[in-house]
Amino acid sequence: MVNTSAPLEIQKVSKVEGIKERSNFLREPVASELLLDTTHFSEEAIQILKFHGSYQQDNRDNRVKGQEKDYQFMLRTRSPGGFIPPELYLTLDRLADEYGNHTLRATTRQGFQLHGVLKKNLKATIAAIVRSMGSTLGACGDLNRNVMAPPAPYKNRPEYQYAWEYANTIADLLTPQAGAYYEIWLDGEKVISAEEHPEVVAARQRNGTGTIFHDSPEPIYGTHYMPRKFKISVTVPGDNSVDLFSQDVSLVVITDQAGELQGFNIYAGGGLGRTHNKEETFPRVADPIGYVDKADVYEAVKAIVATQRDYGDRGDRRHARMKYLLEDWGVERFRAKVEEYLGKSLHPLKPTPAFQFLNFLDWHEQGDGKLFLGISIENGRVKDEGTFQLKTALREIVETFNLPMRLTPSQNVLLYDINPADKDRIQQILDRCGIQRPDAIDSLVRDGMACPALPTCGLATTESERVMPSVLARIRALLDQVGLANEHFIIRMTGCPNGCARPYLAELAFVGTGAGLYQVWVGASPNQDRLAKVYMEKMHVDTLEATLEPVFAFFKTARQAEEGFGDFCDRVGVEAIQAFAATYQPGDFATVLEEPASASPTAAAKIRRRVTVREDVYTRLQETALKQGKPLSHLATEAIAAYLENLD
Repeated sequence: MVNTSAPLEIQKVSKVEGIKERSNFLREPVASELLLDTTHFSEEAIQILKFHGSYQQDNRDNRVKGQEKDYQFMLRTRSPGGFIPPELYLTLDRLADEYGNHTLRATTRQGFQLHGVLKKNLKATIAAIVRSMGSTLGACGDLNRNVMAPPAPYKNRPEYQYAWEYANTIADLLTPQAGAYYEIWLDGEKVISAEEHPEVVAARQRNGTGTIFHDSPEPIYGTHYMPRKFKISVTVPGDNSVDLFSQDVSLVVITDQAGELQGFNIYAGGGLGRTHNKEETFPRVADPIGYVDKADVYEAVKAIVATQRDYGDRGDRRHARMKYLLEDWGVERFRAKVEEYLGKSLHPLKPTPAFQFLNFLDWHEQGDGKLFLGISIENGRVKDEGTFQLKTALREIVETFNLPMRLTPSQNVLLYDINPADKDRIQQILDRCGIQRPDAIDSLVRDGMACPALPTCGLATTESERVMPSVLARIRALLDQVGLANEHFIIRMTGCPNGCARPYLAELAFVGTGAGLYQVWVGASPNQDRLAKVYMEKMHVDTLEATLEPVFAFFKTARQAEEGFGDFCDRVGVEAIQAFAATYQPGDFATVLEEPASASPTAAAKIRRRVTVREDVYTRLQETALKQGKPLSHLATEAIAAYLENLD
């Protein structure tokens, strides 16, 4: 085993490894610099601050040449399985107004983010979160991040209860132990909301195979923690609400016919972050590794963590995620090393049904006589804006009914344990505050995701959250225009290639490359178990219609029965779509389509000449076009031209 207490002796390491080594287990220089009357931290402190759940940012909208940047901090909660008790939610709501930018943001890892916190208010903000049954410890940094689980609070489906239970215990197992967090933010007061499970406590100390450092304040992580961030999810067979293939490790609950937990299928090596023009960086879906009995699950998790801890790349942070270890080693070698740490062999994977994307929106029975409610939140932003008063509505509901919530991996909120007698009153509050029911929201908006990007994310090169609504509206208008009204598929957008909104698992995605510029990706599965591919390297947002019209036209012409957009793009391939687009004339497709039932102002502003044909004629044209490899519009034009020529 590589001794991570002395990595400098083993390999050339990145400067961040030295920062971690000098930090005295995440204390310095954060503790010292917090006492300084400054608006920001040093570069070294920023790296350690991440482990405490915060990123230093500056509002680029407020930059003035020659003046200090508008420094502010983002705080992220550690909320395994997305659980937010009512006390914590009300505290976060208050802190957003008192110290933040008056909004909360549900993340794609089932936590909440506060934006706009000043350095002088960091300590008060974190202390308030901890005293309200929350935490920010480990929400960022080179360690295990928030553990995800399906948010649905089904009480009559034991597999869902197991998934949430183990998301919590695994999160506890991999939480930093050195104590810096409580020393810095609560002056040494260790506030604990619940006792740890005895099996977790035992597993953190058990070491027969080299997974533990007994002489370290961090028995699992050691002095240098992980090479890079590490992400885990726990889910149930068939439920891919967590985007399990994007995780470093995913555990799938396996029960017997009586609903008793037997063990877990393990997937490993997923990850989506990449860098433009660095082909050695790439998104990757997780591989099936094997099955482990429930008695061995904590040891299996430790074994995987130890493998990445000891053999992950600490020299090149772009190559430091565990996905590259899987890619470089191959599954067999990786599995063998995990089994070496585990001290036994993994079993073959247990059969499970195909995974599906689920969002759990609207009203549902939770299985014990009570209800839960899934509220769709556009890009996860909880705010009050005009007649849209979501922040007010959630505060009123939680205050009045004392309801817990779970955040979803799709940036939505589930309120649960609702008494059926309270359903109408809760719905009235939502209606009064302008909150639409899920079926009234455009499906593109409902299932789309965007990262925050500008103005505060330091990695963003262009807009994402702020332009996503207009982009989706333009795409909907374009779909109407080409005869694909009400078509639905998963669309995601990010302001940089790091993949926080998981764009590479979307059917259509836009990945920021520069001011107003996006890489276009197509072809992932609607159930997020297949990666998308690059369709266009650079698209200016102003040319969105010109870029996507031929893609949608080809989809309309050549799709198979009931075939979705992502599956179509994957089947025909990017090259075929590009070839079609190269000969496509804007507006040509409309010559053989019926006028859409409704046209948006964007669509109506463009002159489109349309010819309606009988369904049987259209079908024959479509079949012939496919056989001849021609765009349908071109074939129709040729046929009509030939007919008119004969009339002469």
